[in-house]
Amino acid sequence: MQSHVTIIFNAHRSLEIAVDAPPDKALAAAARQWFDQRWESLGCEPLRVSGKVLLLDKILGVADTLGYPAFQAQPGLADEFAAQAVRALEASRVTVDLPGLAVAY
Repeated sequence: MQSHVTIIFNAHRSLEIAVDAPPDKALAAAARQWFDQRWESLGCEPLRVSGKVLLLDKILGVADTLGYPAFQAQPGLADEFAAQAVRALEASRVTVDLPGLAVAY
């Protein structure tokens, strides 16, 4: 089953990523851990004043920190990000809207 992830960087740049990574409860915990590790290794900062960081914040932070150029230059990175987002959220369609600070699934 193919899943789809859209990352909106700004009004002029977005990526549509199709991956063969169906939502899988068994892999959800590992995918959340992948975002935890990336969040830490990239030095992402909390989006909320309270400092609380949710999974959706981590997905936004990782996508924003990696940025459009990295995803374009490294298609494998984009595919890995998309697969992990699908698994972490257990959804076959995910939209990461950076300007709107939202993740829809």
